Amino acid sequence: MPGLRRLLLLFFIASPLFAVGEDISQFYKNGMDAYKNGQYDLAIQEFESILSNNWDSEIFQHGNNMIKDNTPDSPSPFLKIRASDFKVDPKLVAMCVGYENGEWREEQLIEHALEWLPEFALKHSEWNSLGAANAVKLIRKAAKSIYKTEKFEKRGEFGELFLHMILRQVFGTIPAICKMHYKDSRNDTVKGFDCVHAVPTRTGLELWIGEVKFYKEINSAIRDVIAGLHAHTERDYLRDEFAAITNKIDDSWSYSVKLKLLLNDNTSLDEIFESVSLPVLLTYDSKVINKHTKITEEFKLGFSEEVRKNWIKFKDKELPKEVNIHLILLPLKSKASLQDKLHKELQIWN
Repeated sequence: MPGLRRLLLLFFIASPLFAVGEDISQFYKNGMDAYKNGQYDLAIQEFESILSNNWDSEIFQHGNNMIKDNTPDSPSPFLKIRASDFKVDPKLVAMCVGYENGEWREEQLIEHALEWLPEFALKHSEWNSLGAANAVKLIRKAAKSIYKTEKFEKRGEFGELFLHMILRQVFGTIPAICKMHYKDSRNDTVKGFDCVHAVPTRTGLELWIGEVKFYKEINSAIRDVIAGLHAHTERDYLRDEFAAITNKIDDSWSYSVKLKLLLNDNTSLDEIFESVSLPVLLTYDSKVINKHTKITEEFKLGFSEEVRKNWIKFKDKELPKEVNIHLILLPLKSKASLQDKLHKELQIWN
């Protein structure tokens, strides 16, 4: 079952229905009966009939019962850390999707990524309020916000979603602002860093500001991200970007005051850089991934050799000074196929 449709199903079955119109009740009853009988596709069809008639706001009359204390946990880990080295500079982490029944787990990767979609695409206050009364509306909004143009081949939102879930899973970061929220037109691309996360520490916050290149060719990804890193670590650019981040921080976020203090104009960039990490996610079509059909010792060796070679290519470029960089590699079987299937999944909600 595709990720978004499964997420929708979970919200419907988790929330009892009260005092709704007769037509809606019949669709809901049919959906629940189908679910109880294991007919999940039929259940989805019945629930989607509610969506197609724009009955979202009428579905649940008992209020927003799934409130802050019941905010859903993050999805279970999916990607594996197949290679890593935190003693080198820049640090290296390589993620592996793996295989199942002789096939690269593309469908499972898409499903997992979409489980992260609400957290990625909604403001903190919206995500924190996600519950029975507004689940359909907010999930739909999340899907639409990540995909607002037909020219999806040139957009990086899919890569940003992957970076979000890797940072959350591997490094335990917390999203600081929702970049997707600040798209104000169907073809608007929000400038600046591809993610803004934070990690609470004993003395304050670490700021994680990331860059992504969702590419099929590693050399092009390295070339373009290096240019972006230099542009985005210039003093004037950073001051403007930090001001923009400060203006976008959701005041309901627990660490909003600490982050605003860190990014204050009166704080030296030298001091800020002591608390900044710059994760760089690069994807590419991998020869090793395409050569194998299961995880074997030969695969592990080839995978490690490939990502190490790509780390050297990246390291040997002229990198910005005084910045704590984490290189994250996500080798793919086919970027084009993955992108196309993600596109089709999100089209359901547009």
